[in-house]
Amino acid sequence: MATSAGKTVPESAPKRKLTYRKTKARWHPSMQAIPVPGIRRMVNMAAEMDDVIHLSIGQPDLPTPKHVTDAMVDSIQAGQTGYTMDAGLPELLVALRDYYGNRYGRKLSTENILVTSGATEAMYLALSATAAPGRQFLVVDPSFLLYAPLIRMNGGEVKFIPTRPENGHQLDPDDIIKNISMRTFAVVLNSPNNPTGAVYPKSTIERIVEECAFRGIQVFSDEVYDHLVLDDEEYSSVLSCGTDLDHLMCISSFSKTYSMAGLRVGWIISSQGAIKKLRRYHMFTTSVANTPAQFAGVAALEGDQQSVRDMIDIYRERRDLIVDLVNQTPYLTGYKPNGGFFIFPDLPDHVDASDLCLRMLKETGVCTVPGDAFGEHCTNSIRFSFSTTSERIEQAFERIIPWMKKQNL
Repeated sequence: MATSAGKTVPESAPKRKLTYRKTKARWHPSMQAIPVPGIRRMVNMAAEMDDVIHLSIGQPDLPTPKHVTDAMVDSIQAGQTGYTMDAGLPELLVALRDYYGNRYGRKLSTENILVTSGATEAMYLALSATAAPGRQFLVVDPSFLLYAPLIRMNGGEVKFIPTRPENGHQLDPDDIIKNISMRTFAVVLNSPNNPTGAVYPKSTIERIVEECAFRGIQVFSDEVYDHLVLDDEEYSSVLSCGTDLDHLMCISSFSKTYSMAGLRVGWIISSQGAIKKLRRYHMFTTSVANTPAQFAGVAALEGDQQSVRDMIDIYRERRDLIVDLVNQTPYLTGYKPNGGFFIFPDLPDHVDASDLCLRMLKETGVCTVPGDAFGEHCTNSIRFSFSTTSERIEQAFERIIPWMKKQNL
């Protein structure tokens, strides 16, 4: 006989079998708001194939200007590899203040600026710090895939405002204004737009900014493509249209303008009060941006801008080429994007672009991105990037056009 907890137990009693339950990782429910990116799905599949032509990539293919990379190397060799101030490298804050002050003719302080790890962190801070249950955000559809998940992860409601290719994906300010309700907390803008390349004129930005200021509604403006305006028109930032910064957050980075996507330096410009709060939040996310890359950013802003002008000429030439090729492609409804390096044509309404893009990748070796990655009203659209050489664009459409002619859509 044996005893257990004061009780007599027969020696022959069966021993208890220990079992372990398999449990799912206890992720926060908000993780359900993060979709599987359509871009990553296509690129991952393409990585397992041979002879793929990418019209999918959303980063510049042009080299970073030499004086910019030299500044980064010099900072490393000088031992500038420690943390900066939480708001950013003081020299970069001054350079950004002066640059934006001169560009838009408004007085700014370094206390209006927070340097971040790319525009992605800037948008993350801005949206996750303000989205909450009961707050509605108006988001242009299509738009960059980051905004809606961030809003929803933090309990906010997303209301999409669709645009159409037959209008060049221009945003009608009346569509924003008539959708403002008592629950509307903010409007999210992106011009030049990813994925459409639409550049909103000053009249559109002014009308939205003024209405939002009157109603006490926030405006978040993603302006990372602000230099990639491909036609002879002046770029309109919210900074040039708003009378104050209390309800504005302007977000940008060096990624597109200076081909510095992997160096991860962006910023937020807003009121001093907003920046003070976001600096504290920033300390609990990435703490500071890449220090040598911030020195590179100073060189980018203060150095020769010929590389930017050359870049615009190259993208304009590619834009004109791809517009012509899209117009030659059966079933695609194209238009002329005014900025960025994307075009977002439509297929017929009933066509699932996700299925078509997958089949096109498998059968032609051309990688694109289906529209459902960018919104709810564009499942029949395809994003083509022209951030590649004209030769590669022509080679891609030499495959696409005959393949599309064979489809029965």
